[in-house]
Amino acid sequence: MSPSRPLADLPNQKVRMRDGVLLATDVYFPPGYLPGTSAPLPVILERTPYGKADISRSEQIDGVQGQPRPGIARYFAQHGFAVVFQDCRGRYDSEGQFTKYLSEGPDGYDTMAWITAQPWCNGKVGTMGLSYGAHTQMALACMNPPGLACMVLDSGGFSNGYQCGIRQSGAFELKQATWAYKQAKLSPAAQEDPVVLAALEAQDIRQWFARMPWRPGHSPLSAVPEYEDYLFEQWRAESFDESWRQLGIYAQGYYDAIPDIPVVLMSSWYDAYVRTTMENFEGLGAGRNAPLRLIMGPWLHGDRNITHSGDAEFGSAAAFDGHIARNWLEFRLSWFRRWLQQDASPAACDPVARLFLMGGGSGRRDAAGRFEHGGQWVQAETWPVPQARATPYFLHADGSLRLEPPQAAHASIRYQADPRRPVPTIGGALTSGQPVFVGGGFDQREDARFFGIEQAGLPLASRDDVVVFQTDPLEQDLAVVGPVTVKLSISSDCPDTDFTAKLIDVYPANPDYPEGYALNLTDGIFRCRFHESWEKPAALVPGKVYEIKIEPFATCNLFKRGHRIRLDISSSNFPKYDVNPNSGETAADAREKRIALNALHLSSVHGCSLTLHIADPQALTPLPAP
Repeated sequence: MSPSRPLADLPNQKVRMRDGVLLATDVYFPPGYLPGTSAPLPVILERTPYGKADISRSEQIDGVQGQPRPGIARYFAQHGFAVVFQDCRGRYDSEGQFTKYLSEGPDGYDTMAWITAQPWCNGKVGTMGLSYGAHTQMALACMNPPGLACMVLDSGGFSNGYQCGIRQSGAFELKQATWAYKQAKLSPAAQEDPVVLAALEAQDIRQWFARMPWRPGHSPLSAVPEYEDYLFEQWRAESFDESWRQLGIYAQGYYDAIPDIPVVLMSSWYDAYVRTTMENFEGLGAGRNAPLRLIMGPWLHGDRNITHSGDAEFGSAAAFDGHIARNWLEFRLSWFRRWLQQDASPAACDPVARLFLMGGGSGRRDAAGRFEHGGQWVQAETWPVPQARATPYFLHADGSLRLEPPQAAHASIRYQADPRRPVPTIGGALTSGQPVFVGGGFDQREDARFFGIEQAGLPLASRDDVVVFQTDPLEQDLAVVGPVTVKLSISSDCPDTDFTAKLIDVYPANPDYPEGYALNLTDGIFRCRFHESWEKPAALVPGKVYEIKIEPFATCNLFKRGHRIRLDISSSNFPKYDVNPNSGETAADAREKRIALNALHLSSVHGCSLTLHIADPQALTPLPAP
C-alpha cells in the first residue's frame, strides 16, 4: 500500500501544551472530507518519538517490513477516521526538551483536549502505538483524558518501570544506555549541529560498554547533556522511591484513574515488556467490565511477523498475519471500528488470550541455519491459564532439579562472582541493545557474536560461576504456561551481590547438534541489597542466610519427552543488566570491585526451588484460523 496523498491534510499543526511548548502534529482525513463542513469523525491518535512522518520499522504491508507512517495514517483515514500523528516533546519537529517518559502524561492529556475540541472530532478517540508509542498511551490514560474510548498497547505501557523496562529487582537494564546513544544521534541537537553529531559518531559504544560504569560529562553521551542527564538519573535511582511512582512509568499507581475502556495488550515472550503486559492485564481487568484482549507471540520486540527470535525458528505459524488476523492493519481497523464506529463485529466472541506455545519442533537446523523450535497458537479465557498448576521443583546439591525437596541437613554450593568477568548475555527477553547485545533464543554457548565472551565454543555451563540444575529427561510432554518464580536461600561474604536465574529447554543430541541444544526461555535477577524492601537498601551480613525471590518473565513453552528442564544460577548477566560491584557501592558509580564468594543453600532447612505452571499439552485449546 502506498498513500494516495503523501502529505497530511493538516500538516505540522502546532499544538500548545500547558507550559507553552508547541508539539508538531499531523492530521489526516478521509478522501473528500471537509473540516468544519463534513460531519465530525472518530479519531485515532499515535504519539511517537521516532518521527511522525518517518518509517515505522514494525509495520508490514504485502510482505514488506517497514512502512512510512503517513501511509499507515491514510489506511485508517480511508476507512472513515481522522488520524493524528504527533512528535513527542523535544523530538523531530516538536519544541521543548526531551525527558524520556516523564512528559508523556501531561502532553498526551493536552493533546487529547485539543483533539476533542476540534470540529472534525466527534468526541471519541482511540490510541495505538508500539513500544514508546505504547508508553505514551498508558501515560495519557492514567490522567483520564477527555474522549479516550479504546487503546491498542503493543509491547509497552509501563506498569512499573522499576521492575520492568528500566530496572528489574534493583538492577539497571542497560538497553537504556544503548537506546539513549542511538536516539541522541537523532536528537534536534545533533541534527542541527554537525559538531555535536560528529562527537557522537566518534564514539565506539562497544568499547564504552567494556568500561563501565560511565561518569557524567565523560560518557559517550556527553555531547548531548539532556540525554546523558536522564540516563544517569535512571541509573542512579536504585531505590523504589517517589521518583519511580511518577506518571508515565508507574501505571500500577493509577489504574483506578484509567477509564474502563476496551484495551488490546500485545507483547511477546522474548520482548522486554512481558511483565508490564501481564501486570497491565491484571490491573486493567480488576473490577472492570470493558473487554481486555491479550496476545503473546514468540517474537522479538515488535517483530510480529518475523518467525524467528535470535537463532530460534518457530515456523510459519508464528507470524501474526494470517494466524491472529489477516494482518495487523486489519486487526486494528476491526478494533477501532468496533469501539469508535459502533460496528457490530464478529470479533465480539474472540478469545480473551491468544498465546503462542513455543516448542515441539524437530530441534534440527533448518535451511537458513536456524534451530527449529516450532510452536503453535493456543487460546484461553484468562491469564494465567486455568489448565496450568503451580508446581515446585527443588534444587539439589548434586545438580539435579526434582519434585522432591532435599533431605540433607547441611548442603550448599559456593562460587566466586567476579564483577570484572561477568557472565555474558546470550539472548533473552530484551530490546534496543544493538550494536552491543541482542535478544532472542540461542544455544547457551559462547559465540563470537556476543559481547564479553571468553572462550568461543564452550557452553556457559562450563564457567565456574554458573551453577546448573536440571531434571532427568522427561518421560512425557509437558507444557510450562505461566509465571516463573525462583526462591533461593543465599549467603555472601560481601555487603551486596546479585543472583540471576535462567530457565532453559535442553534438547537431546542430534546430528546437527551433537552436544544437544540449551535454549534460553526466560531469565531474571535480584540485587541483594534490597532483601528487606525495594525502598530501603540494606547491606548483607557476611555468611548470614537470606531468602530471596527472583521473578523471571512468564513463559509458554512445550518441553518434549526426552528434554530436560534446566535452571542456571549465577550472579551476573551482562550487558543485559549492569554489574554489581559487590562492594556495597551503587553499580552506577562504583570504583571498587570485589570478588564475592556466594553460596546457594540446598538443605532441608534452607532450600531453593523453581516454581513453574505446568499443564498437560493436550488440555490446551488450539487457536482456530482467523
